[in-house]
Amino acid sequence: MKKLAIAFSMLSFSVIFAQKVSDYQYISLAEKFEGFKDSNYGLDKALIKSLNSKKYTVLPANRNEWPAAAMQNPCNVLLADVENDSGMLRNKVIVKFKDCNNKVIATQKGASSIKEFEAGFQDALKQAMTTVPTSVPVENSVVQSSVSSNMPEMTTREVVLEDTKPASGAEMYTNQNIKFQKIKLNDKQFILADKSSTPFATFTATTRNDIFRVKLQNGSDTIAYLENGNIVIELPVSDNSYVKQTFKKD
Repeated sequence: MKKLAIAFSMLSFSVIFAQKVSDYQYISLAEKFEGFKDSNYGLDKALIKSLNSKKYTVLPANRNEWPAAAMQNPCNVLLADVENDSGMLRNKVIVKFKDCNNKVIATQKGASSIKEFEAGFQDALKQAMTTVPTSVPVENSVVQSSVSSNMPEMTTREVVLEDTKPASGAEMYTNQNIKFQKIKLNDKQFILADKSSTPFATFTATTRNDIFRVKLQNGSDTIAYLENGNIVIELPVSDNSYVKQTFKKD
């Protein structure tokens, strides 16, 4: 038996626990690597290749193309930056990983004796990435800093699941290659939970059968509706607009 706690927060608040790079699945790259003026010598492509080999998902530059789990909670994403730390004789780089509060959670250094810039910097990056662990995502306990200093009231409901694996005949949905299970709470509510049984969103019925009020994992509110058997959520983004995210029924 596994108990799943679903917490609804009235206000956002700051809770920061130690996180490791391997705790994350999603990585975004800095728009421009620090210390590289005219060219980054192919370090962006080399970094993407290295991260993908370690089972990380490197996100596109356009946030509207991000998967729902990354879009609705930026604290599920690490920012990777590469800094030019070269000296007179060696090409050197520093790879920094920052969380949603711009806090550096890991720094990796690499150096190469290859004097040619492109080959040398890529070799240095390869050395720096050697000790970066493979992605083993966990539920993220970091949330963005808030202007509010008061602890919000929390209402918690416990849902008992028989097993962490989807039950036979369970309704499954997919968004950006990530699987979600539909779990019924009562006649008027259900949740979508990922493979770790972490609730992504809670849905409450309205007076229309195909429209739902939605409470997202980060506490924000929005709406969802049914479309050709799929669940469509209108996810709020930073510019106060909404992006359509479709969860396709398997």
